[in-house]
Amino acid sequence: MFGNYITIPHLLVLFPLLAGVLTFFIKKESSAKSFSLLAVMITLLISIASLYFHNNKELSGLTFNYMWLKSIGAKFSMALDGMGRLLTFLTAVSFPIILIAGYRSSFKNANVFYGLILLAQAGLMGVFLSTDALLFYFFWELALIPIYFLCSYWGGEKRIAATFKFFIYTFTGSLFLLVGIIYVYLHTGATRFSDHSFSLNAFRTVILNSSQQNFMFWLFFIAFAIKMPIFPFHTWQPDTYEQSPTSVTMILSGVMVKMGVFGLIRWVLPIFPMAVVKFDNVLIGLSVIGMIYASLIAIKQDDLKRLAAYSSIAHIGLMSAAIFSMQTVALEGVVIQMFAHGINIIGLWIVIDLIERQLGTRKISQLGGIAHKAPVLTILLVVIAFANIALPLTNAFVGEFMMFGGLFKFNIWYAAVAGLSIILAAVYTLNMVQKVFYGNTNALTESMKEISWNEKLVLMVIVVMIFLTGVFPQPIFELTKISVAPISTIFK
Repeated sequence: MFGNYITIPHLLVLFPLLAGVLTFFIKKESSAKSFSLLAVMITLLISIASLYFHNNKELSGLTFNYMWLKSIGAKFSMALDGMGRLLTFLTAVSFPIILIAGYRSSFKNANVFYGLILLAQAGLMGVFLSTDALLFYFFWELALIPIYFLCSYWGGEKRIAATFKFFIYTFTGSLFLLVGIIYVYLHTGATRFSDHSFSLNAFRTVILNSSQQNFMFWLFFIAFAIKMPIFPFHTWQPDTYEQSPTSVTMILSGVMVKMGVFGLIRWVLPIFPMAVVKFDNVLIGLSVIGMIYASLIAIKQDDLKRLAAYSSIAHIGLMSAAIFSMQTVALEGVVIQMFAHGINIIGLWIVIDLIERQLGTRKISQLGGIAHKAPVLTILLVVIAFANIALPLTNAFVGEFMMFGGLFKFNIWYAAVAGLSIILAAVYTLNMVQKVFYGNTNALTESMKEISWNEKLVLMVIVVMIFLTGVFPQPIFELTKISVAPISTIFK
């Protein structure tokens, strides 16, 4: 349909990449902002087109394979399976929401800011599309590098220290990932480099003994665990989220953490099955500890950004535990939850940003009674808050129910302890809603005004998506089965 050289994977990567480069040359802020918004809207339309192939046997428009570096067996190989389509759609739908929500914000050197945003989107798309390990690593770095600059230049007062910690963690993880990729690559063929391959299929069929698998597993796992992040690799996250511009924080928490979850499912489970089985209890134990720890810390937070950051750590911890339960239902739940969590956490960040821009504070102790001044914002926030605690009929309920089901099948005690996070999530979420939005107004919140049309629009879109995927999740189920079935059979 699209020919041999113009495919949807091509367009999903190249369009935001080229648009980002062009944005650097648009000096006028309003023009750079409008152009970048137009670019992400077109990317969204391309992503929606990929969903058309859901029940279509002709999938030539969803794959691309070209010899990239013949001397070492690296290919520019991309494909859109069910999980890839869902995550590229999450990426595509998130960026317009983020840009529209912050459309009234002003940035110094706006052309550079929006150009880097688009480059990050291109990198994220490439990560979710790549079926070649070297190409995957290339896009992994392409997604991260713009974030370094966005955080360090446009962040808060303590941005340098936060960005430095972020850099050290992610650079270390990237180095581990690169070493692991090279090692596995050298075991894929004969002695000549041209006989080796970076392809996902070659990596999945490589023969490694138990000790080799164990070592390689930890290199890959640590790289992905840092990016997610999960306990005890999480300490960079709260500071980075707090100091980054809110638009960047939305990208980090809504989309970029899914790179790590995706990496575990796409690369770790099928390549190192023996190591996964050997360390499953250790990893689930760490994930459950992280869930409870992050939830307890969230309860004590007075800063809305840090509360949202620790909330995200708890939710990602559940995804990690579900992955290593190796149950089909749990893996399907993780893929669904990646999409749901991305939508919900972005909605929460938008509300936090709206409050901070109007009132100049994120301190829960300084707020109260906002419902009297901004009832529409309050109603929309309450729906997002209910989704955050996985209330039935919201999008998060479906995935969370499936993940707990899989974890219960693996070990009832892990499921019981992890289930405490549901109660703790309700505590810190509803406590935040009550203290910030209800009660009496004070001298500060008396000045709060109702949100503008663009802010109402993006929050309403999020609320619609929360209910739509919560009430009718079957299309997402169909997408997840395509990706999860071949992986889950490995452990049966």
